[in-house]
Amino acid sequence: MENLKGVRVAILVDNGFERVELTEPRKALEEAGAETKIVSPQEKEVRAWETKQWGGQYPVEQRLDEAKPDNFDALLLPGGVMNPDHLRMNPKAVSLVKAFFDAGKPVAAICHGPWTLIEADAAKGRKITSWPSLKTDLKNAGADWADKEVIVDQNLVSSRKPDDIPAFNREMIKLFAEKAGKSRAA
Repeated sequence: MENLKGVRVAILVDNGFERVELTEPRKALEEAGAETKIVSPQEKEVRAWETKQWGGQYPVEQRLDEAKPDNFDALLLPGGVMNPDHLRMNPKAVSLVKAFFDAGKPVAAICHGPWTLIEADAAKGRKITSWPSLKTDLKNAGADWADKEVIVDQNLVSSRKPDDIPAFNREMIKLFAEKAGKSRAA
């Protein structure tokens, strides 16, 4: 297990994120020593989606309006259909995602999470995977889309679906340790 001690990870979500795509990667990050914060445009709580119905609510630990990219070393973008659809229409969310890419910080996106990458102009020229319904959107944005369990391209790791979470977590932790760990040591 890679050491992420001192690495601060923003988990950007809005209502309708797929619960397991937040909880399982978060658990893996924290077990590796990372500090995580749920960042959201919602005031106090953000609501999860549980496969085909609403799931539990999770406390917002950092309001999107107050989130500063300099306060984080890495970014996690869970999927779910509603969540990234809301985020990609929110200029502050798009700006936050773009700031991570502009700074060369590592980003992990799963399922529908890459939708927000398109709006942040971060998909072009990258190898990427996602939920299959995003294939055309990502290709139209200039990405090289592939149907693979996990893809790492520079500072981005992406996966397709909840079944890919073990591989996603493994590669996310490796990438965050390599990229975010170096920036923390510098």
